[in-house]
Amino acid sequence: MNNALDRIRIGNAPCSWGTLEFGSLKGDRTPFTTMLDEMVQAGYTGTELGDWGFMPTEPEVCAEALARRGLDLTGAYVGTQLEDRSRWADNLEINLRTARLLAAVAEINHQNIQPFLVLAADNGSAKERVAHAGRITPDMELDREGWRVLAWSCNETARIVREETGLTTAFHHHAAGYVETPRELDRLVEMTRDPVNLVFDTGHYALGAGRADTLLDAMDRYRARIAYVHFKDWSAAAAARVNARQLNYFESVGEGIFCELGQGDVDFPAVRDWLVEREYSGYITVEQDIIPGLGSPFESAMRSRGYLAQIGFRS
Repeated sequence: MNNALDRIRIGNAPCSWGTLEFGSLKGDRTPFTTMLDEMVQAGYTGTELGDWGFMPTEPEVCAEALARRGLDLTGAYVGTQLEDRSRWADNLEINLRTARLLAAVAEINHQNIQPFLVLAADNGSAKERVAHAGRITPDMELDREGWRVLAWSCNETARIVREETGLTTAFHHHAAGYVETPRELDRLVEMTRDPVNLVFDTGHYALGAGRADTLLDAMDRYRARIAYVHFKDWSAAAAARVNARQLNYFESVGEGIFCELGQGDVDFPAVRDWLVEREYSGYITVEQDIIPGLGSPFESAMRSRGYLAQIGFRS
C-alpha cells in the first residue's frame, strides 16, 4: 500500500486558517504569507488559492510566493450564482479570471500537477440554504428551471474554461449552497456531462447526508466523475447539537461540526483504501473550516497532518 499512497500528495487550504471563501471576516484573516509558511512547517506540499484577493492575483507574484516555499497551487474554489441565468456573463468572467491565474501560476512554476477550477453554486448567499444547512428538505431545492440553468451553467463554464486554459473544472457539493444533499448531488451528476467533474468532499457529504457511513457508497456511485478529493471530518455529536438548536451554517462551523481529522465520524482509513484500490493520484486537500475562537489554525493543521501520517499518507 505504501507505494500506492506515494502517488497521493497532501495539501491544505486557506479555509483551515479562517479564510472561508464566503462569510470570511476579512479583518481577522491570517496574512497569506503566514499561512503559507505555517502550511510548509506543518508538512503540506500544496495549497488552494482561497477567495480572490487573499493571495496575490498577479501570476508572477503568486508563483514566486509558492515556488519560494516549494508549494504547488492545487486549485481554487469559486462560488457563483450558477442558477441565475441573468448573472451568466458575470459568473463566467469570475470563473475565467481565476482559471487564468491558476493556469499561469502552474505554467510559470512548471508544476507537474494541474490545478482544478473548483466550481460551486451560490454557497452562502441563499438565506434559506444557510439557515437550514444539514436539514435541507425537498421543498428547499431548486425548481425545474433553476436546475436546468444550473446544469447548463456548469457544462458551459467547464467547456469554456477547458478551451481557454486547459484546466479541469470540478464541481464542489457544499452545505449552504444549492447542491448539498445526496439527492441534489445525484441530480447534478445526471444533468451535467464531461468536462464537469466532481470534487468529493468527505465532510460536506456527511453533513448533507446527515451521516458518515454512506460515504463509500457515494464514492462508488460517482467514481467516474471524481477528479479531486477534499478531506474534511464531520462530527455527529456536533451535528446533533446544531440540529437541536436549529443553528445556521456559520453557527454550525463555530460549533465545530467540521473537526480535526480523526476526531469525527468520517472513516478515513476506509476512504484511503478506496483511493488506493482505484489508483487515485495527485492531491488530497485537507480542509477544516475555522472561524475566530476555534483555536490555533497552525496547531490544528499539524495535528491533522500527523493523523494522516499515522494512517499512511507520507508524501
